[in-house]
Amino acid sequence: MNYEEKSALARTGDFSKEAAALRLRAARNAAGLGQAELGKAAKITKAAISNSENAQSYPGRSVMIYLYREHRIDLNFMICGEFAQLPGDVQDRLFAALEDEASALDQAQN
Repeated sequence: MNYEEKSALARTGDFSKEAAALRLRAARNAAGLGQAELGKAAKITKAAISNSENAQSYPGRSVMIYLYREHRIDLNFMICGEFAQLPGDVQDRLFAALEDEASALDQAQN
């Protein structure tokens, strides 16, 4: 996958709640966590994770800090989709998850 394809999948530069929701779902899936597990690890409720993943709110700091400390998913990725600073193995997992998310969105729209 080239830079432009990755940038489009990560919605680089998009600060909207929808883009943040997409990146959060991908990050959670890349980390192999369910919503309840991520909520517990970040010390927030599953409902707060669900709200963020449904673009009703932005992910909180505790979630982003947890993802960074435990899964090396940088805050720059979570906030604006910047991915160049991420380690290669993290990028591989994230972009596989982003492709799954894009596919699920396509199916839901059709």
